[in-house]
Amino acid sequence: MKLLLILCLGIIPTSLIWSDNYDLAQQEAKIKHKNILINFSGSDWCVPCIRLRKEIFESAVFQNYAADKLILVSADFPRQKKNRLSVDQVKRNETLAEQYNPNGKFPYTLLLDENGKILKSWDGYPNIPAERFVKEVSSK
Repeated sequence: MKLLLILCLGIIPTSLIWSDNYDLAQQEAKIKHKNILINFSGSDWCVPCIRLRKEIFESAVFQNYAADKLILVSADFPRQKKNRLSVDQVKRNETLAEQYNPNGKFPYTLLLDENGKILKSWDGYPNIPAERFVKEVSSK
């Protein structure tokens, strides 16, 4: 029974850590020589954003890939009072949006190299299976 539990634990992805600080994420990316995936989201009001999170970012295939290959950054713009961000976090997200999402698209996902150069972007919900999304991310 213990062996089965250990085998299952190796298959089940752990929850990924999404940074809310791009500057720190970029520093980590430079040290580890990894690409950065930024997701601009309205987590509590944007239906395509919620779908992207549930169907792709929370999928085992994405989590298994991203855990070793990506530094993840979330730039969230919630609207509900209960999800309100700190003033500092709002400023960080707005600064990041000015640089990478000036048109305010949601969801908007970017793959950057460790220096902040855009390698690929997805405007809206990609409408592809998680496996294909990972393939697109890994091909850059």
